[in-house]
Amino acid sequence: MTQPRLTSAEATALTRRVTLLSVATAAILVAIKLGAWIASGSTAMLASMADSGLDLIASLATAFAVRYAAAPPDAEHRFGHGKAEAFASLLQAGLVFASAALIAREAIGDFLDPHPLRREGLAVAVMVVSTVLTAVLIAAQTRVLRRTASVAVSGDRAHYATDLASNAVALVGIGASALLGLNGLDAVAALVIAALLLWGAIGVFREAANQLMDRELPEEDRAEIVRLVTADGRLANVHQLRTRASGPYIHMQMHVDLDPELTLEAAHQAIVAAEKRILEAFPAADILIHADPRGRAEPHGGAFAEAAAQTP
Repeated sequence: MTQPRLTSAEATALTRRVTLLSVATAAILVAIKLGAWIASGSTAMLASMADSGLDLIASLATAFAVRYAAAPPDAEHRFGHGKAEAFASLLQAGLVFASAALIAREAIGDFLDPHPLRREGLAVAVMVVSTVLTAVLIAAQTRVLRRTASVAVSGDRAHYATDLASNAVALVGIGASALLGLNGLDAVAALVIAALLLWGAIGVFREAANQLMDRELPEEDRAEIVRLVTADGRLANVHQLRTRASGPYIHMQMHVDLDPELTLEAAHQAIVAAEKRILEAFPAADILIHADPRGRAEPHGGAFAEAAAQTP
């Protein structure tokens, strides 16, 4: 069953809780991996620790961005502060790119001049604990994303999904080096982690860029908006529909045709009723509906009228 959409306040409270959980998890992972790296000298452990360290920074930025994005509109930001989440995701992507580059450099040097590991059992135990904690966090983030459209939480989850894979790779590399005595496998594992980080960063960057560039909502959401508006037979021919996401909010504007014989009051009531139907499905929406007299409207709409008229 599809869960009902949350209001912006409910979505913000949910995303705040999961971002604080993300910060706590990252802090624990950094601490235990630092100790394991000092004890073992594993390059794969160093790579995983560096990744978790940057995740901690990114999670702190995400927690701040989620809080700031929920701030109500003010005189300087009439459309709210929602895009702070997208900026946090860009920061996350940049940190992951930097992490991948540093890890790859360290791994290549270690591969060319491998060294034996120490206390491999401790390193393996830490990676197992890290994998379990990361899996629990990802499960919590996934539940939140089913109820919200937070690009910041989505970017955070992408990091930790990559962490989950990198933990598994590091675990295999450390275990293989310990069991087979092939020290170079540890460095190979670190290189694989760097590649996974790069792939994850690209996905985070793409999602943040879509929001910053005001990409339209998915086609199924746009179709649902049209269906809700035209549920009242007095409203027809939804056109120049423009939508965009901004953190926890959705902005939409459109033109609709109404019977020109309707009184101004009746037309207003029909539009307000349409807005209420939309808000039931999209509680965090900011809605603007422009009424056109059916069959009598002249072309209008400003700079984007011609381009917008080519789409529903």
